[in-house]
Amino acid sequence: MTVSKEALAQTASSAEAAPSDKEGAARGTHGRGPAKAPDSWRRRLYRWDMKASPYAFISPFFIVFGAFSLVPLLYTAWYSLHNVQLSSLDTQTWAGLDNYTNLFSSDFFWNALKNTFSIGLISTVPQLAVAIWLAHMLNYRLRGSTLWRVVMLTPYATSVAAATLVFALMYAPENGMINWAFDLIGLDPVNWKESDWGSQFAISSIVIWRWTGYNALIYLAAMQAIPADLYESAALDGANRWQQFRHVTIPMLRPTILFTVVVSTIGATQLFGEPLLFGGVSGSKGGSEHQYQTLGLYMYDQGWMIGNLGKASAIAWSMFLILLVIAAINMLISRRLRKSQ
Repeated sequence: MTVSKEALAQTASSAEAAPSDKEGAARGTHGRGPAKAPDSWRRRLYRWDMKASPYAFISPFFIVFGAFSLVPLLYTAWYSLHNVQLSSLDTQTWAGLDNYTNLFSSDFFWNALKNTFSIGLISTVPQLAVAIWLAHMLNYRLRGSTLWRVVMLTPYATSVAAATLVFALMYAPENGMINWAFDLIGLDPVNWKESDWGSQFAISSIVIWRWTGYNALIYLAAMQAIPADLYESAALDGANRWQQFRHVTIPMLRPTILFTVVVSTIGATQLFGEPLLFGGVSGSKGGSEHQYQTLGLYMYDQGWMIGNLGKASAIAWSMFLILLVIAAINMLISRRLRKSQ
């Protein structure tokens, strides 16, 4: 009887405690509801992070591009429609398209455009031809190939000022190395700075020396991506190295060649440092008779030497439009090459 009374007492106490436990369980259940809020907040933060992080990572480029490229470009377009002098930037008068009209009717502009085209042609064609030949030589097993690649990049790493000053000494009319070599073989000396084609050839040689190695490494990387099976098949068909280069390497390099042609053309359009430093005192004028004045020099002369920023801005936008035409031609040729392949 004693045991049964104690059991009944424990049963009653447990029965009395059950409602409180249920209330605690209910409170625990209700307590889990708000506990899900941090999880949902973290999920929303994670989703926002996944969507916004890529834009945050690329935003520095667009910020820098907008601040230092897009805004100056638009501001230059605004200047090109006004009469603005370097000495009085706050005084601007509306000119409309007068700067462009005066520019396209100026003989100096067409002379600068012709010089830019001729120097670009003289420098680009030999440059890319030699670069392809060098890349073809390095594509085969050659002792010290890594050393030769570093040597080819050395001119590219040299500053424009240092390279141009050295070439200016070599092309000096009296004590220059080039005229000294001409005298040894019985040729008359050339006044490289005053001659029309002589000055353009001298400036083009600087460009060729600086950029040939850079383009050669681009061609070399493209050649190494060509499957070796194509060369083996050509060798089995009896093709020698020249025939392999002509019928295998060149067709596979067409996109790369097109890329280097476009990049070299853009660089030739913006040519500035080499002719400026080569001419010395008359560098901004492109020589005594403007015989090697490029568009870049013409813009610099109008904007900073004469102080006509409105006309200089019109020249800058004309160069920009020329580059857009080059880009459009590049796009059309690329599409045709893709269709032909």
